Order: sequence, then structure tokens, then C-alpha cells
Amino acid sequence: MSPRKFFVGGNWKMNGDKETLGEVIMTLNTASLNDETEVVCGAPSIYLDYARSKLDRRIGVAAQNCYKVPKGAFTGEISPAMINDCGGSWVILGHSERRHVFGESDELIGQKVAHCLESDLGVIACIGEKLEEREAETTEDVVFAQTKVIADNVKDWARVVLAYEPVWAIGTGRTATPDQAQEVHEKLRGWLRANVSESVADSVRIIYGGSVTGGNCKELAAQADVDGFLVGGASLKPEFVDIINACS
Repeated sequence: MSPRKFFVGGNWKMNGDKETLGEVIMTLNTASLNDETEVVCGAPSIYLDYARSKLDRRIGVAAQNCYKVPKGAFTGEISPAMINDCGGSWVILGHSERRHVFGESDELIGQKVAHCLESDLGVIACIGEKLEEREAETTEDVVFAQTKVIADNVKDWARVVLAYEPVWAIGTGRTATPDQAQEVHEKLRGWLRANVSESVADSVRIIYGGSVTGGNCKELAAQADVDGFLVGGASLKPEFVDIINACS
């Protein structure tokens, strides 16, 4: 068994209202969850306080994004200080939708990583290639470059989780095969070993995201370098419990 604690994040994205999210929360609060798995739910920012007040304390709460400074004239943004104030302990940064829909650059994502860690938030840092990049066999170039910008902004890796999410598998129903996921995770760990340190490579959790379901989670979880999942649509369904318990 890996010494790294299994980590499952649920990214609710821009979905739900108090009624439907309350039902998701009730399911999680009353479920039998593996004590050896760390669970975090990424709520829409407007529901961060609601999620934290309703979720069992064994489940962490993450924001889905934030800005790189504590406060200021940045209409529509939220800061790590605000996330902390609402009881959030994590933030998802660099998700493919932030990169490719909203145009966030590697540089901006790196700046956010640095500020969030300085603000005592854990960071779920997302990386991943687009379909045309995989077909061009540049997956390693893309994910290594994205990882380098994140690594350049990390002083303490204890509060960082890397989430490998191939863009072609997010919300498409297509999932990287267990072998494909393991291959990239193993190479990422090798990059960390060569460019950061042996101890970071051995300890940092690298989780997989991209159409993870109750049906494919156990086979993915069995891979040596897959330390958990970042789950989208399925995190709003009862099968999220099965995904949390995938490594039981």
C-alpha cells in the first residue's frame, strides 16, 4: 500500500442550489466513508459558507478558484482570506476550465498557488493536456511545463495535491485507461524526483480527474501512482460515496 493518504475531491462546479446541494451533503454526512481517505468538496463560492456549516467536519471544503491577492478592486473575485473566513481549507487552481474557457495563464496560476499557500490554504493544482496535444504525443511536454510553474511557487509541498486531468476526458465520458493514468502519474513523480526532491516525489499526492465514476474508480485506484481523484459530475450523485471508498 502507498504511504500517501488517499485523497478524493468533489468539484461541484457551477451546479446546484441549497436544496439539491443539501441532499448531496446529507448523503455524505450519513454515509459510511473510508476513514483512511481524505475527502474535500469544492463548492461554488456563493455556497462556501453553507457547505461548511452543513457538511460533517470530517469532510473538508474547497473553493473552486480564487485571486492572487488578499483584497482589492477585483470585481467578482474572491480571496484566500475570504475562503478561510468561510471555513474553507482548500482551493482548486488551474482547472482546465479556468485555463481554456477563462484564459488563465500558467503564470497567473503560479501566482495564485504561491499566495494561497502563504495564506494557509491547501492547493489542489490541476494540470493536463488537450486532445490535440495527446494526439501530437506532447503530453509530457505540456504537463511538465504546467507542473514546473506550480513547483516554482511552492515552498512547502505538504499542502499541495497535484491533479492530473486530461482535458479530453473532462465531462466527455471518455476516461484515461488505468494504464494511461498510471503512465502519466509515474512520469510526473519522476519529474518531481529529478526537479524538486526525492522526498517530495515520494510524498506528494497525484490524483486523477476526468469522467471518474463508481464503475471505473476501483481499477484506477489500484494503480501504484494514482493517489485519489478529483471528481466532477459524479460528485453530485450517490455514487460519489463508492468513489470515496474505492481503495477500501
